[in-house]
Amino acid sequence: MGKVQGEGDYESAKKFDDAEAAFVKSGRVEQGARDAAPKSPAEAEEMQKAEEEGRSRSKGEDPLLRKGTKRSGTSS
Repeated sequence: MGKVQGEGDYESAKKFDDAEAAFVKSGRVEQGARDAAPKSPAEAEEMQKAEEEGRSRSKGEDPLLRKGTKRSGTSS
């Protein structure tokens, strides 16, 4: 399959998928979640504001995520 730049960069998508799968299999997910938790109330508020700003630009959550099915075109 040829390399397409931008949204369809197959080589980068494969590298990301492989790295993500390796991270999940490594057992470090829980520790990563703990490490990403806010360290102070101010940081928690900053993270909440950033999430709200991101959601305000969103078209909404993919309904397939709620059904637990994989999206077409993905390898996971």
